[in-house]
Amino acid sequence: MERGMISVDRWAEGSQVYFLTHLHADHTAGLSSSWKRAPLFCSRITAKLFPPKFPGFDLSLLRVLEIGQWYSLSLVSLSTGLETRIEVIAIDANHCPGAVMYLFRGEFGCMLYTGDFRWEVTCKIAKVGKMMLLGALRNDKVDTLYIDNTYCNPSYSFPSREVAAQQVVNIINSYPEHDIIIGIDSLGKEDLLLYISKMLKVKIWVWPERLQTMHLLGLHGNFTTKTTLTRVRAVPRYSFTVETLEGLNTMRPTIGIMPSGLPWALKKDGCKDKSCGLPSTKTEMGICLGINMPNKYTNNIEKHHQYIYTVPYSDHSCFPEIVEFVKLLCPSHIKGIVSSSSSYIDPCYYLRNIYGTSSLYKKPEIKEGSGRVEGKHESTLACDGCIEEKKRKRIKEYQSCLHKTRVSLLRRFKCGVKLINED
Repeated sequence: MERGMISVDRWAEGSQVYFLTHLHADHTAGLSSSWKRAPLFCSRITAKLFPPKFPGFDLSLLRVLEIGQWYSLSLVSLSTGLETRIEVIAIDANHCPGAVMYLFRGEFGCMLYTGDFRWEVTCKIAKVGKMMLLGALRNDKVDTLYIDNTYCNPSYSFPSREVAAQQVVNIINSYPEHDIIIGIDSLGKEDLLLYISKMLKVKIWVWPERLQTMHLLGLHGNFTTKTTLTRVRAVPRYSFTVETLEGLNTMRPTIGIMPSGLPWALKKDGCKDKSCGLPSTKTEMGICLGINMPNKYTNNIEKHHQYIYTVPYSDHSCFPEIVEFVKLLCPSHIKGIVSSSSSYIDPCYYLRNIYGTSSLYKKPEIKEGSGRVEGKHESTLACDGCIEEKKRKRIKEYQSCLHKTRVSLLRRFKCGVKLINED
């Protein structure tokens, strides 16, 4: 697809139509209430949530795409001046409310942009999405796959969100006399909160803007803004800090839970031992827990501070799920949507054996003594046995901890893509 036709999750000038995968801030950077460059396509749920996010936005620019329905767009080739038709279908991305993938078809071939997605093969939404995607492709092959590569590294393998939700409930049950603080974003984790509310038979406190979002999503009975009605509160992620938890504990015993696939590294001076002196139960990761829970639900739970647990509840696909997805599609080319970071790894690096075009394989360049990945595209990915053992070991060690810094920061840069042909 040539330049100047379509942009996905990018909002600069120069495209005839724009597509929004979902309303998380890292995918709307550059989009504002005054934005009015061209029609903006999105899912119906995203359109419903749009006005509070961008008050004063010209809603006549929004074009709603129903899930699973093909649409045809008439665009103009800037190189020839001739009309060209592009077909697009939106498929549920199983990420957060309103999040969708886009499959494009035209003279350029077939392109799939996943946006952020979670490919849980046991999840009903993912099963429906799989059938819908395969049905839409028919006998076509995906020429270029733009994929959510947030956790495209073998070191990331976490449980389903159903299992992780039970982990959260078990932690809460282990502290019956404590207030519970759960860090969430302005959109997402609704299913987790509903599960907690159902299992514990409690309402969950949310801040007023979040309650408005819940109501727009049709969730009215499980949430409240009255702190006296519940001991479980969902707070903005940015306010979830060690200092906040320590301050709350001066008033009432409080435990914080951060549900995220991101291996947070919360550190506190004077508490070098992660168990902080509490009685411990070893998990498979070797992290000390001060509670006793069934083995089925202790995997990957981390206690980073006296008052803070992290649980691997992720709305992004982990590595085995990414592999499953790529195996299903066998695309000719693949590109990650998380890019321009010192710790970025081209997804081709780990997926080289399961998809079609070896010429795209790249190896991250690691500067001697620099301790960071440059990801230069001049270098090529080839395990030809000529790499010295020392360098091989250094690369392996570095790759094992990729993205273990704040992965969310990666997503602030070039999360979207302009769909153009690569030379």
